Amino acid sequence: MSSKTEVTLEHFYIFNGTYAKKEGEEEKKILYYYPERDLDVQIKNIGLSEAIIKFAQSFNPGQPCDYCHTHKTRQIYYQPESNFWMVMIVGVPYIWKEKDGNKYTEYQYDEVSSSVCQSILKQAYVMFRLFMGSFDTIINEPDCGSITLLKHKLEHFYSRYLMSLKLNNSDILDVFQGLQFLPLDKITFLRVQCFMNLVEAMFSQVKYTAFLYNDQVVWSGLEPEDMQVVYNYLVSTLLPAHLEKELHEGSMPRNSPSPFTTTHYGKFVTGPSSINEPSLIGKSPKVYINYSTKPVSLYLVVYRALSATICLFVDSKTSLLIDFFKSLDSFLGPQLTTLVSSVAEQCAKHVIVSSESCKYLYFNKLNLAYKSTIHPDNRRCSNVLTTPEVLRVITDIYNDTNKLKEAGEIIIKTMSDYWVVGKLSNLREFFVVIQQKSASIMEIEDDVKKLCEKELKSIFFH
Repeated sequence: MSSKTEVTLEHFYIFNGTYAKKEGEEEKKILYYYPERDLDVQIKNIGLSEAIIKFAQSFNPGQPCDYCHTHKTRQIYYQPESNFWMVMIVGVPYIWKEKDGNKYTEYQYDEVSSSVCQSILKQAYVMFRLFMGSFDTIINEPDCGSITLLKHKLEHFYSRYLMSLKLNNSDILDVFQGLQFLPLDKITFLRVQCFMNLVEAMFSQVKYTAFLYNDQVVWSGLEPEDMQVVYNYLVSTLLPAHLEKELHEGSMPRNSPSPFTTTHYGKFVTGPSSINEPSLIGKSPKVYINYSTKPVSLYLVVYRALSATICLFVDSKTSLLIDFFKSLDSFLGPQLTTLVSSVAEQCAKHVIVSSESCKYLYFNKLNLAYKSTIHPDNRRCSNVLTTPEVLRVITDIYNDTNKLKEAGEIIIKTMSDYWVVGKLSNLREFFVVIQQKSASIMEIEDDVKKLCEKELKSIFFH
């Protein structure tokens, strides 16, 4: 008889060792610690992490320590900014077993990927930076910047964010953090692009825009790295919460007119729930983007009509009054409702028909695009069409192909008769999963070649 535990978040903390100038001031270096522990425990754990980081650097100067494996945990380290360290300690799942009347634990080390955990930790930082700003920016804010303010913002953000982590459902997609793009014909794409340009021209307060359909990107004016974080927030948090709220309240069936007007189907996701009642203006979150050049803060206004979502990044100096939202709604609603029908028509022509025996995952590092028949649900809500073992193999192949310079191929056959093929070429990565018990390696190669020709023609290995 055996029972298995899950992957658990044991500790999560952020510290800056330079804040403790002398012995006895160790408490000053602690910026955030989860879960609540005695101060002595926090100081001890952070001190141990500092020691491991410094010890590892002696072997490879200039290269930060990424992780440390122990018997019961995976300790993940990330230095997002100078002197600031984030540490996530994950508990390795184990199985209770019994032999000769004695119980013992057997740890399942292979079920925790350090590279996946590293990506989750990095995502925790960039998501904080999106809504709160960088650590350095908060401390040096002209009006009220301080270490105390940083501690307050860290507590406010991570006390909620950590509760949403799904460590047991994480896999290679957390490493990619990619964008799903919707393929459209030239005419329809130009209609979308012209519409978004018209929005920016009509409303000078709008600095950037993005257009999504069925959680797939059609158009974005943001830098790919910024859109990567915004996209993750939209498809994993904001839009699912909005749809769940509507279903729970029974407020609006899919094809009912907007509560704003009776001529279209548009509705604000962030902002007013009704433009006819100024008291319900709601809040539009402020986001911080453009870290690659000069960081700016903008309001994120999200508007949705049927299956289309428009993101408007509005100058933070703008007063978001009800008249502004009324103007947006009267302009966006009717035109977007018409445009969606054209996009939907084209979308129906590009439905992916997944093979029963052959699944694939494609990722392009140049534009962060990914395409997957392994994950049919864009939000990855435990809906995966292969085994956890195969997902771990894909992650291991990814780690190995990262060591290759330009191109390469790795083929692995698992004990459960799955063939997993990983290809790397021109910063494009392609993983194929085939379940064929008696297939030869030559037959697998032929299947992969046919799949490349069918699904990724002209964009891969050409």
